[in-house]
Amino acid sequence: MARHMVRICTLIIAVCLIAACGAPSESPEMTEDELVAKARGIHDRVLTIDTHDDIPFNFATEEVDPGKRGGRQVDLPKMEEGGLDAGFFIVFVGQTERTPENYEKAKVDAMKKFDAIHRMTEEMYPDRIELAYTTDDVLRIHESGKLVACIGIENGYVIGKDLSLLKKYQELGARYITLAHGGHNDIADSSTPRDRLGDGEAEHNGVSAFGQEVIAEMNRVGIMVDVSHISKQAMLDAAKYSTAPVIASHSSVAALCDHPRNMDDEQLMALKANGGVMQTVAFNPYVKKVSEAKSAATDSLRQAFGITGFQSFRDMSEEQRAAYDQGMEEINKTWPRANVQDFVDHIDYAVKLIGLDHVGISSDFDGGGGIDGWNNAAETFNVTLELVRRGYTEEQIAQLWSGNLLRVWREVERIAADLQKTS
Repeated sequence: MARHMVRICTLIIAVCLIAACGAPSESPEMTEDELVAKARGIHDRVLTIDTHDDIPFNFATEEVDPGKRGGRQVDLPKMEEGGLDAGFFIVFVGQTERTPENYEKAKVDAMKKFDAIHRMTEEMYPDRIELAYTTDDVLRIHESGKLVACIGIENGYVIGKDLSLLKKYQELGARYITLAHGGHNDIADSSTPRDRLGDGEAEHNGVSAFGQEVIAEMNRVGIMVDVSHISKQAMLDAAKYSTAPVIASHSSVAALCDHPRNMDDEQLMALKANGGVMQTVAFNPYVKKVSEAKSAATDSLRQAFGITGFQSFRDMSEEQRAAYDQGMEEINKTWPRANVQDFVDHIDYAVKLIGLDHVGISSDFDGGGGIDGWNNAAETFNVTLELVRRGYTEEQIAQLWSGNLLRVWREVERIAADLQKTS
């Protein structure tokens, strides 16, 4: 009897440990049709949020009309077709030399993208998509049947050295800011320093003194601190300095793909301790290590199209993008890309290490993102399908797609309200 009780207790402890880490359970035997039907039902019911979708400067114009199905990875028809309910449309301005003139230009460029997102939601397609300023807005808009637009800023460079711009951008709808991008800025060190900017390996050895002020003000006005793209030490600093949970808006797991843009176990544990969330990103080189031969072929293709960085990639016309995609398709036939299974491996790893509460999903579409099986918004269901194959429950899938991100965002709202009462 005693031995029997010990076995029962051991089983109970094992079950509790599995539940605590949020690991998926084994799926019961189902036919393929039954499994797809189950996944389709779940996908239709849960709220899906992609936290990183890039836009060009001519977004929401006749040239790049988000309401028409085109060559870009995210547009309203593809979102509707794929069941992608909400997306963070990104105000990105690339890092340049830090001069007063360039700070001014960065502000002007940022406003072009803010204006474009507002134009899409308020003038062009208010009946199909609406801008959310709060977590309550996200839920209300989704329940109304419309798509949800949110705004993230990629690169804190757009504030220059002017803290007052944080409140302005917040009022325009910005709900997260990536502290740095490619190259160091005044706020933090980048995970990818730029020789053309004269960057050394580190400038601030993490987050700068000014960066600490930026984080404090972001906490006060209610903007999520995004630690993607910044150096490891800067990420650890940001998680320590922020009084609110932080997010990694588009990063994956270094243990599965050793890339400076990914997060190692120490960073993931710091993110968990902070209460934050990593939005696992479906960006091929961050999901699956690229061979030297494939890198060389890709570099040659980029040179042929004059692609020198992310901005030139994002500014391609639809015709250029189609030709470039065709070239990449030929390369990928020779050297297969990462697929949805590889991508969900990263989700699995993070869930097992830091718990399901701290893991989410993002694409980096139209900024280089995309993998086989989830290469545009129309294919979003395939991610849910793979999660169901691995035994994730509907509740767990809802957390991954939106619940964890909304929890962090809601806590940021609460902390900001408390800080504003005392300031």
